Amino acid sequence: MNVSDIAVVILAVLVALGLVLSVRVVKQYHLGVLLRLGRVLGPWRPGLHLIVPVVNAPHRVSLRVVMMPIHSPGIIMRDNVSVDMSVVMMYFLARPRQRSR
Repeated sequence: MNVSDIAVVILAVLVALGLVLSVRVVKQYHLGVLLRLGRVLGPWRPGLHLIVPVVNAPHRVSLRVVMMPIHSPGIIMRDNVSVDMSVVMMYFLARPRQRSR
């Protein structure tokens, strides 16, 4: 093999690696946000998306709702009336994930 053949093989491997790194999937319960050099370009809906691997940084935001029951002890008021409350806390998992790999 001469030098030009080796260069073509290396270039083909780099192009294949770039194509593999440029495919991103946003799942049904996520919303994607695309950042290009730190600037927000816009939201992504669920599905298959292509990016520029070095320049773009996709982040995923979970849209799931989490319900957490809070158990409270019985409370006795000043007039000797016992009160018991049932509380359910709902919150969204809306923290962005780090760059997906």
